[in-house]
Amino acid sequence: MIGAIAGDMIGSPYESCPIKTTDFDLIVSAFTDDTVLTIAIGYSILKSADIAASLKKFAQKYHALPYGGAFRRWIWSWDNQPYNSFGNGSAMRVSPVGFAYNSVDEVLLQAKRTAEVTHNHPEGIKGAQATALAIYMARTGQNKDAIRKEITERFSYDLNRTVDEIQPGYRFDVTCQGSVPESIVAFLDSSRWEDAVRKSISLGGDADTMACISGGIAQAFYKKIPESIAEAVRNKLPQDLRQILDEFNTTYKCEF
Repeated sequence: MIGAIAGDMIGSPYESCPIKTTDFDLIVSAFTDDTVLTIAIGYSILKSADIAASLKKFAQKYHALPYGGAFRRWIWSWDNQPYNSFGNGSAMRVSPVGFAYNSVDEVLLQAKRTAEVTHNHPEGIKGAQATALAIYMARTGQNKDAIRKEITERFSYDLNRTVDEIQPGYRFDVTCQGSVPESIVAFLDSSRWEDAVRKSISLGGDADTMACISGGIAQAFYKKIPESIAEAVRNKLPQDLRQILDEFNTTYKCEF
């Protein structure tokens, strides 16, 4: 999941200042809620812990981050009722599922479970499942044509586009249906991990989340993140988050 976290950190400065170019420095900036919630899902998998409780545990500890309004209310609620969201938060936190499980059926089931505690709208679940399945397929050696075909047919996402075709008219969109397909296209159009992150940010949308989604898939596919970026990511994380990341990478033999 370090590829997703690095995407979040690199994309975070561009969330409020969208750009339409790939010509920018890859600077590892501050982490956002995307990182914290991704690590919370990794923690829930590692410890076989309740998903909702894990999300609340880490979100409450790092409560100053820019969570969405509905999620922020959920963090402090007495119950764990989902709120029918189809926002891309379900997709940005799901990457550990694609790395931890070893069959399509299990990946789809576990992705649904991580989504539906908050994002129980069908599009919210679909966004998480599509992202996790793309990571699983990439991790297990499927080529881009196979990934494109499977995600297109299973989820009815239009992946038969290019970044150049999407970019001119694309605008900020925090829905799964309006950002997950585009994030997957950024990966499919890429030549290496850094290129996937650049392309997802260059769409000019929800940059940190889209780079988080495409960065996770790209890590699984290319299995190589520049050492300087991986080290910068680890150095930016507080000790508790870094420890979970390292334990997850070791347990599930995540290559980067």
